[in-house]
Amino acid sequence: MAKLFGKKYTRKELLKHVGDISQLAGVRLSELKNGNEKGVSVADFNTGAGLRFTVVLDRGMNISFAEYKGIPLCWVSSTGVVNPGFYEPEGLGWLRTFNGGLLTTCGLTYLGSPCVDEGKNLGLHGRISHIPAKNVCVEGNWKNDDYIMSARGNMRETSVMGENIQLTREIKTNLGEKKLWINDTVENLGYSKTEHMHLYHINIGYPVVANGSRWYSSSSQVIPRDSISEKNKNEYNVFSEPLQDVIENVFYHKVKTDKNGNTCVYIINETLNDNNGFGVYVKYSPKQLPELVQWKMMRQGSYVVGIEPAICRVGGRDQARKEGTLKFLDSYEKKEYQLEIGMVTSRKEIEEIKKNVK
Repeated sequence: MAKLFGKKYTRKELLKHVGDISQLAGVRLSELKNGNEKGVSVADFNTGAGLRFTVVLDRGMNISFAEYKGIPLCWVSSTGVVNPGFYEPEGLGWLRTFNGGLLTTCGLTYLGSPCVDEGKNLGLHGRISHIPAKNVCVEGNWKNDDYIMSARGNMRETSVMGENIQLTREIKTNLGEKKLWINDTVENLGYSKTEHMHLYHINIGYPVVANGSRWYSSSSQVIPRDSISEKNKNEYNVFSEPLQDVIENVFYHKVKTDKNGNTCVYIINETLNDNNGFGVYVKYSPKQLPELVQWKMMRQGSYVVGIEPAICRVGGRDQARKEGTLKFLDSYEKKEYQLEIGMVTSRKEIEEIKKNVK
């Protein structure tokens, strides 16, 4: 049953009040038309309970924007949404079309720092976020008293005599919800073993990230990526005002799991929501995604904290190969990944989170 306007409704009870469910919620297809975004297909979701978000079907089914009751959840970069035809794969060219957004997917066969791996020049963070989805299905359907909205499609990273690896993604939410789910299957459709790197670049921005906001997680160990991050290790979980010309900090977290094998990462601003507090969480299984990367960037204009569950670190494919941590998929082997992204909307929830994390 959906909870709307402080009351729970069955399907029949709710539909008595409207001519069509789109009056309250739904998912709608459209096409962007302005400048370098022209021609990009998107799906706009509205749960009816305040959660709205946009899935960019032509950009790896990333999530370019999200808000809850008017509060923006994510950082949006100066590039905005860019047509994938403008992709620059060399070096740091990926940054010229990095929208940020609630979700940017990195991989599928390489990610992290640009490098040369076994004679191949690999740029930043891979190709998957610039591959348009095929076989797209966007729909809203009733299942008993639940109205379920979803977008599904597949993206294939492939080349002649090269890799042939496919991501099948479903993003869904329900009427009345303040959370969404991402269900991914990655499959090697080729006849040779292929490298596999995969990371969820979840970019939380202002006003959730603000002076005094905090990161909460069940981290048993926090490992700085470099000497710059090492200097700021003791402040990994607190955020400042936007600063001029600061350099990014990156930390690797070792996290504990709950009785169901999951972990949650939270970013909370206790001054939002009329001082009741507000936050965003990411829930996932470390068995599926054993690495947690934190990207802390407090620079003016690039004011963002990344929650990044992954199967690898971000030093580049050559470094992962040297360290013996690079993962592979055999021919027709599959891997499945699931995440939940949701809202923290009350003081009671925040106090419970603090207690559980502590």
